[in-house]
Amino acid sequence: MKKELGHEAIYDARQLGTPRMLVLGLQHMFAMFGATVLVPILVQGYGLPLSIQTTLLFAGLGTLLFHVCTKMKVPAFLGSSFAYLGGFETVAKLDAGKYAGMSGDEKLAYALGGIVIAGLLYLVLALLFKMLGVKKVMRYFPPIVTGPMIIMIGLNLSGSAINNAATCWWLALVAMVIIVVANIWGKGMVKIIPILLGVVGSYLVALIATACGAQLPDANGVMQPLVNFASVSKANLIGLQQFVIAKFDVSAILVMAPIAIAAMMEHIGDVSAISSTTGRNFIEDPGLHRTLVGDGLATALAGMFGGPANTTYGENTGVLALSQVYDPLRHRRRRQLHPLRYDLRGRRAQHRGESGRPHQVPQPHHRGGHVRQRSGLQSDRRRDLHRRRRGRHPLRPCHRGPVRRDPQRRPAWQRLCLRRQRRGRQVRRPRQLLRRISLIPLRREAARP
Repeated sequence: MKKELGHEAIYDARQLGTPRMLVLGLQHMFAMFGATVLVPILVQGYGLPLSIQTTLLFAGLGTLLFHVCTKMKVPAFLGSSFAYLGGFETVAKLDAGKYAGMSGDEKLAYALGGIVIAGLLYLVLALLFKMLGVKKVMRYFPPIVTGPMIIMIGLNLSGSAINNAATCWWLALVAMVIIVVANIWGKGMVKIIPILLGVVGSYLVALIATACGAQLPDANGVMQPLVNFASVSKANLIGLQQFVIAKFDVSAILVMAPIAIAAMMEHIGDVSAISSTTGRNFIEDPGLHRTLVGDGLATALAGMFGGPANTTYGENTGVLALSQVYDPLRHRRRRQLHPLRYDLRGRRAQHRGESGRPHQVPQPHHRGGHVRQRSGLQSDRRRDLHRRRRGRHPLRPCHRGPVRRDPQRRPAWQRLCLRRQRRGRQVRRPRQLLRRISLIPLRREAARP
């Protein structure tokens, strides 16, 4: 009986079909879009012109780079990091030495240089994980350390969430109600995409309210429609990214680079949370060193060309928990396994049918102008003889089930030791085993009449 979607964890999204996979991608995009865009908006408030378009570009490129480094196994998303907001604000307020009278564009370049160095620090920690092992290093990053770091970053951002919801409380409550109802009482695909339904549903409600005459005050106190497309109509259809090449200075590096310690703790906590949510230990496979390398390279790449630091998003874990779809959309063609397996002990070929009884597999053989049926066992003997002549080890296929051993046949190590004793060679086995082996020929002599 086919299981209903949303009640069981899905590790292979192909069973949903291509249209549903696209819908899941849209849900992830909308869930991560708000936080990713909020970082450059806040940085612009500090006086540093961080581009929103560049932030989105390197969030996508950084996520793809992360998946390549982690062998396409970790279902994670990398977006702009909030941990570096304090560093951006500090660099924007620098007004001594070479920073005296410097514009925001120039200060942004030096702040980005500090982010590049911070990304390279990820690689140093990844090397420590690789050399010393995960268990030794994780003793210094227990949950009691990584957990409060994630909580502190989230609490610092709670004010922004409250301010955004305060612009229209009733619309924010509509979105929350749609998400809760879809996640608890939804069926099938509705239960998998509650966040997407919350975004689309609240937007449709806002359009209806705007058509009915609903208005909101803007930053200057002027009443504006709830949904205003004026800025969209003025925007260009095609535009170029605003790239900023990073510059390096000791002062900016000392401000931005130490933040990488807190960001790495956040990364470890996020990977642990994803492992706990999906039921797979990503700290062991593909390894925490690979996830750190992916995050560090994504951060360094973004900082080099005008984007903020990237980090794994906790919102991604929330989406995974709600949708229960844990596939990072990696679909590699896997090799089909033959129903017969190869046994290196040289046992006879067996192939079980539906009845469960072993039977020989007949194979056609041409000789003398007519077709003769040869058993699978005879074909295996000819193949093994051919492999022995070429100096290879014979391979005998047998059934995947339990191996039927002959009770009269001694174990392989006993046969090997007896052969070495007969040839006068030294047998390097424990004393008890040597004593046991040496008694075997005596028992045979005593058993003879």
